[in-house]
Amino acid sequence: MEFSKKLQQLPPQFFASLVQKVNAAIAEGRDIINLGQGNPDQPTPIHIIEALQQAAENPVTHKYPPFRGIAELREAAAAFYMREYGVSIDPQTEVAIVGGTKIGLVELPLAIMNPGDLMLLPDPGYPDYLSGVALADVQFATMPLQAENHFLPNYDLLSDDIKARAKLLYLNYPNNPTGAMATYDFFQETVAFAKKHQIAVAHDFAYGAIGFDGKKPISFLQIEGAKEVGIEFYTLSKTFNMAGWRVGFAVGNAKIIEAIELLQDHLFCSLFPAVQHAAAHALNMEQTVVGELRAAYESRRNVLIEEAAKIGWQVKAPAGSFFAWLPVPEGYTSEQFTDLLLNEADVAVANGRGFGEFGEGYVRVGLLVEEERLREAMQRIAALHIF
Repeated sequence: MEFSKKLQQLPPQFFASLVQKVNAAIAEGRDIINLGQGNPDQPTPIHIIEALQQAAENPVTHKYPPFRGIAELREAAAAFYMREYGVSIDPQTEVAIVGGTKIGLVELPLAIMNPGDLMLLPDPGYPDYLSGVALADVQFATMPLQAENHFLPNYDLLSDDIKARAKLLYLNYPNNPTGAMATYDFFQETVAFAKKHQIAVAHDFAYGAIGFDGKKPISFLQIEGAKEVGIEFYTLSKTFNMAGWRVGFAVGNAKIIEAIELLQDHLFCSLFPAVQHAAAHALNMEQTVVGELRAAYESRRNVLIEEAAKIGWQVKAPAGSFFAWLPVPEGYTSEQFTDLLLNEADVAVANGRGFGEFGEGYVRVGLLVEEERLREAMQRIAALHIF
């Protein structure tokens, strides 16, 4: 039996191959400092775990949940957006619960596009966006994210044909992998661009809680007119260290939300109700733990930048997310430099080329190990005498 043509069209899973390389090195008994991962290293706050335990003890949560999620979580998502961003969300028509926002981002093209339609993707960008392209049998064009434009796409560089054909646009700020932050002006420009060319916008707000230097990341939905053209995906994975719980939501344009809901009616039966109750608790609770987590990432960022400077690796500090986007030294491709660090220094980083053509010349480093391990990683790299 052969795989379907649809499966055969799927792109290689970049993160899976990265994990395999690292695990193979660890299996050899080597002490690998893994800076290539995107998996939060801190545990879920205890009160969220307790909320799950209490909910799981209630036999009601053992039954099938409503197809479109429990009212408590939908209302919590709406309340969270009003409290954190001043954005009014109707919990009945403008919230879709998803089993992690990766599902939402991959399934969205299936919900609102037809085969052959065109979508716009950032380059570099989250590799799994391409999975949605393949599954929906749509086409895509890339928007380069380059340092000279602060890693924001320049819509003026798109051809008139691309602008006319595009049906869906993906954005992601704070950005993975570059760590860049969007501005109000850029999001205002995006809303105007989307309205002019009748393009739907999906903003991947995965790192919405992680902004540095006292700057809070901006929600796309804070911009006037944003709900007329788009939605925003929010995950609890990063904000509350709930990556393995697989829970998130989309909010915004009611028509797009309904399309997601209708597709999910046929694919899923929502999430384990106890997880939904715990997620609602996380969103409704006092957010001190979120501030503490953000401060920890900022401290790690500062250590990384300081230690890199000591060895002659001049890098720009990320404005948000828990990643840093570091330039590769002259004489190496991204893949060569990545392999060198793993093979000669036992330090794993993510090859920038895995995030797209314009990721060449960079590696992505995660702030997901303790500060001492970041220092040790830089000491190991210094011993290679590259810089």
